[in-house]
Amino acid sequence: MLKLDEQQLNELQKDLDAVRDDVLADLGERDARYIRKIVRLHRALEAGGRVMMPFGFLPPVFVAATVTLGVAKILENMEIGHNVMHGQYDWMNDPTLNSQTYEWDTVCTSDSWRRTHNYEHHTYTNIIGKDRDYGYAVLRLSDDEPWKPWHTLQLINYVLLSVFFQWGVGLHELESEKLRRREIRWRDKLSFIKDFGRKGGRQAFKDYVFFPLLTLPVAPIVLAGNVGANLIRNLWASTVIFCGHFTQDAETFTEAECEGESKGHWYLRQLTGSSNFTGSRWLHLLSGHLSYQVEHHVFPDLPAHRYPEISERVQGICQKHGIPYNTGSFASQYGTVLARITRFSLPDPIRRKLENRREQPQAI
Repeated sequence: MLKLDEQQLNELQKDLDAVRDDVLADLGERDARYIRKIVRLHRALEAGGRVMMPFGFLPPVFVAATVTLGVAKILENMEIGHNVMHGQYDWMNDPTLNSQTYEWDTVCTSDSWRRTHNYEHHTYTNIIGKDRDYGYAVLRLSDDEPWKPWHTLQLINYVLLSVFFQWGVGLHELESEKLRRREIRWRDKLSFIKDFGRKGGRQAFKDYVFFPLLTLPVAPIVLAGNVGANLIRNLWASTVIFCGHFTQDAETFTEAECEGESKGHWYLRQLTGSSNFTGSRWLHLLSGHLSYQVEHHVFPDLPAHRYPEISERVQGICQKHGIPYNTGSFASQYGTVLARITRFSLPDPIRRKLENRREQPQAI
């Protein structure tokens, strides 16, 4: 981890706090209009996808309906649900956009998400042993975890995690690895299991029973479309999240490094442990503006649509303090994610040999 002395950390905190204070002082009608416009867009897309789906016996209509519904789910999960539950719009005093009462369109309960993501992940970002989002207890992505033979299959595990991402996120709080090691007991998780069962059951019933039954005799087509829409959402959400956290240059930290850390040190950890990716306005919108993951980790409760306009200030602060600002094209960042997953699937002697060979200068 990059080392800054106490004075430098205090200066870093002062600089970033100034950015935050400026945005907070400017919040108002512009931000309210934005999130309400996105909510209306989501509702229109969901309604359009649902209405088109019964006519999916026509292949072009099936594709259009599935993609439209998938995009609606992406918008609701990422630009609305994720950001609302971070408290980005609590200042509006709108009960439909309140971080403590919002329930999103996915199998993970909002209460579980707030515990595992808002608190655990954003407090202990990339601290091995504290941040369970790092690899989701499925992937080995650093030397901090000893290599085991089953890690050779982690590319397959990555694909499975991406395909069933909403279920993986929903079950994350189960802490299955601790259950396997008998550090906790099943009875300790009974309350969570009941809540997850209710939420997951409602979601599955809605998408795979209720809407298909409404459209008899084309129920199989509607069922297939709903499965496809959820798959689109799962693959996209997992890819965006992985590009924000698991790129080649995203750092990890030990508990000892972060013990008793100041706010300036916490800022430094967020800056060096996160990754951005560049792209079009629509790419940023569909990522919930998590394409600006650096800014999100530094300012998780500021409206995400503000991240593009403050990114230049954050980059300037990083340059001032000699802190790397991890960004690149979407394709290049995703490439480093796949490379990292592949590298750490190998036994350490083989991986280190390949890394050393790559670092050696090539003869001309």
